[in-house]
Amino acid sequence: MSIVIEHDKRRQQILKKALDVFMEEGYKNATYQKIADRCKITRTTLYLYFRNKQEIFNYSIKQFMAEVEQDILGVKENKTLSNPAKLKKTLLLILSRMEENRLLLFVVLDYLFSRKPTQPRKRVRRRTIRLRRLLSALLIDGIKSGQLKKIDVRATNDLLYSLLESAILHLTVLKQESAADMKKSAEALVESISS
Repeated sequence: MSIVIEHDKRRQQILKKALDVFMEEGYKNATYQKIADRCKITRTTLYLYFRNKQEIFNYSIKQFMAEVEQDILGVKENKTLSNPAKLKKTLLLILSRMEENRLLLFVVLDYLFSRKPTQPRKRVRRRTIRLRRLLSALLIDGIKSGQLKKIDVRATNDLLYSLLESAILHLTVLKQESAADMKKSAEALVESISS
């Protein structure tokens, strides 16, 4: 049993360090050797955990997104917050994570645009759907509790998600270091739909 735990622990350490390599080097310039060097292991040892650079990248992103989703679920389940406060906190949490991981966003966009269109779309679509469902659940809970106005959930979800996409554009393509304007917009949007 301890061998499995140690294997999983080492795998998680590799993913965290590999993510740093991807952010510093970009997807194209990050090599299997650079990842092995950062982890202070040989390439042969790295092959025990991952088949190739793409697999490491995919798992790194998956792990990062899982952590963000856990944070959002924690907010959603927090009984001390009102529904508008949950929605606001969720949006601010996502935007803060985007700010903190600007380089990662850039690497992900670079990766998506450098691949065949069908390869990453399924993964991105799955993550997008999960995030949209979480946002919809927050909106529906708020409407049911009477803390949010009776709004079109789909249209509002589209608006919220567009705000997040806009933040990605601002932080990567426009190279802004802060999502402060997007945070203000998110707060104003939540205030406008609050009862």
